[in-house]
Amino acid sequence: MRNKKGQFLKGHHWRDKKPYWDKKWLTSEYVKNFKSAAQIAKEQGCKENNILYFLNKHGIKTRSMVDIRNKKYWGLSGDKNGMYGKLGKLNPNWDGGHSPERQSKYARAAWKSLAKSILLRDDYTCQRCGLKNKLVVHHIKKWSRYPELRFEPTNLLTVCEVCHRKIHSRRKG
Repeated sequence: MRNKKGQFLKGHHWRDKKPYWDKKWLTSEYVKNFKSAAQIAKEQGCKENNILYFLNKHGIKTRSMVDIRNKKYWGLSGDKNGMYGKLGKLNPNWDGGHSPERQSKYARAAWKSLAKSILLRDDYTCQRCGLKNKLVVHHIKKWSRYPELRFEPTNLLTVCEVCHRKIHSRRKG
């Protein structure tokens, strides 16, 4: 139902017509201009799910991940990329160059035995959220900065994978 101003009745309120309600407009933006649902939503001041709802409602086929990746701009390649050739200490994400050593230490029976004792000590329970599955043994003080504490039980803690990702995401920046 429309009023004289061209607004639509939604519940007990009149709302202005949104461009993405129109199939022709949405097809033009999504298919012809190759905008993502997220881009359209941002431009229209709504949620991405609103756009996805109307794409579905109008029978507009959404793109597959293969299509998206083929079209996506991935940045500069080769020596035109500012990170090209920045290995080791030159790379801002470098963290002490410990990967090969770390991997070899974790593969040894001594680490496996210690990790099992930490899991047992912590009753096979995440010490942050209480989950009892998908557990890992976390170094409280960083492996790369405190080599003397790498195999010290007081520096080890049982956490679930989700909490482990949260712990490490806080360290960045």
